[in-house]
Amino acid sequence: MVKGVRYRYLAIKVESKERFPKDLFMRTLINAVSRLYGLYGLSKTTLSLIEYNEDKRYAIIRCDHASVDLIRSSVASVTKINEIPVYFRTVLISGTLKALRRKLSEALEKNQKSLS
Repeated sequence: MVKGVRYRYLAIKVESKERFPKDLFMRTLINAVSRLYGLYGLSKTTLSLIEYNEDKRYAIIRCDHASVDLIRSSVASVTKINEIPVYFRTVLISGTLKALRRKLSEALEKNQKSLS
């Protein structure tokens, strides 16, 4: 019996003084994975961008469940985009997109209340 691919969804916070378009964000993430794990490691991740919000500075990406650790370490290794200091942080991981969005909205609301 053939099993389908199991995905994991990761919410990534982009911390920087500058804003970056989604294609530059994704290109940076792909370069980080290929730099650490090579093209073979990159091909095993099945990495794709689901959502990117420049205003709230977060992204939702999808990857294979077996490559979550590869993606997390690659996310943590990013320090610059075009010589501008940046910090990517994995905030949440979930097995479904619906649950991730629910948890992310709760976390963003909680953050807004603490700032007020």
